[in-house]
Amino acid sequence: MRYIISGKNIEITKALKEATIAKLSKMEKYFAPDNEAQITMSVQKLRHIIEVSIPIKGNIIRAEVAAESMYTAIDNVVDVLERQLLRHKNKLITKHRNAGTFKTDFVTETNSEDFEDTTIDVVRTKRFEMKPMNVQEACMEMDLLGHNFFVFRNGDTDEVNVVYKRKQGNYGLIEPEF
Repeated sequence: MRYIISGKNIEITKALKEATIAKLSKMEKYFAPDNEAQITMSVQKLRHIIEVSIPIKGNIIRAEVAAESMYTAIDNVVDVLERQLLRHKNKLITKHRNAGTFKTDFVTETNSEDFEDTTIDVVRTKRFEMKPMNVQEACMEMDLLGHNFFVFRNGDTDEVNVVYKRKQGNYGLIEPEF
């Protein structure tokens, strides 16, 4: 596995890099050798934050942990990643399906020339391929990404839908009405 380690408001020392790779290398048995782990470390006031994103078969396993020291955060992020991998594996086995329902092929663009000064500025555009999936698969993808909502193409109706996490912990679905 390849590791891409970057830092915000923190200098990535050799010891910090080696400790991160040593902890995450325990998880290499779950991934193909050509997989890439993107690791971002940052410091905000007294909080040390580590964020790890690992794309696998069209999905993303992502974890973000904050702690009082970076070494504690590294230990905790490995635990979170292992739980997510186990949950992902169990859902795939339960559904008797293959992974790869959503390909994250994001392109970042800024088109400030297309807008006048009086309009709302769109500072980021994401584009991604939308493969058809059912509502349960969309909820699973949303949980794996750690987001509050997820846009997908419904395989039953072939329309763009949105699932979202409600405050009570259950899910909501937004469907277009023509």
